[in-house]
Amino acid sequence: MRRPRAVLVGPPGSGKTTTGRSLADRLEVGWRDTDADVETTAGKSISDIFVDDGEPHFRALERTAVATALTQHDGVLALGGGAVLDPLTEAALAEYTAGGGAVVFLDVTLAHVAPRVGFNQSRPLLLGNPRARWQSLMQARRPVYERVSSIQVQTDSKTPAQVALEILALLDTAVSSPDNPKDDA
Repeated sequence: MRRPRAVLVGPPGSGKTTTGRSLADRLEVGWRDTDADVETTAGKSISDIFVDDGEPHFRALERTAVATALTQHDGVLALGGGAVLDPLTEAALAEYTAGGGAVVFLDVTLAHVAPRVGFNQSRPLLLGNPRARWQSLMQARRPVYERVSSIQVQTDSKTPAQVALEILALLDTAVSSPDNPKDDA
C-alpha cells in the first residue's frame, strides 16, 4: 500500500502549500494538496463550492479526497485547514501515524499569518472580520491539530525552505528512533 512520506496540517496561512512543495523537492517525491483535489473533483474553486453547494458538501468532498490521498499518494500531502475536524479523517490520520507515518502540524501566530494570507476572499471561512474569524478557527482547531500530529513546527519568521529543512531533520530523527523503526517496504 502506498502512503505519504509526510502529511502537513495547520491553519490557513501556515505554509502547507509552499512548505509542502519545498519538502517534496528535498525528499525527491511528489507533492499533493487535497484542496486542489477537491477543486478538480468539483470542477470549481473552493469558494464557489461553499457558495453554490455549502460547507457540508465541501467537507464531504474533502473527506473523500483525504481518504484517497492517504492510500494512493507516496509523497508529501497537504490537507486543507479544516480537514482534521472530520472524525473519519481524524481516525484515518491516527491509523496513518500508528503505522509510522508523520503528520506535521505547521503552527503560526496571527501576527505572522496576517501578511501571508492578506485575509482575502479566496478563503471563505475568513469572510467578515478575518482576524477574529482566524483566531476563532485556530482556537477550535488547535487541540485537533495537536492531537493528530506527530511533529509540530512553528513557522513564524521562517521561509518555507527553512521550515522544510526543519521538518526533514525531524522526519529523519523520527524514522531513526528505536520507537519508530524505519519501514523498508
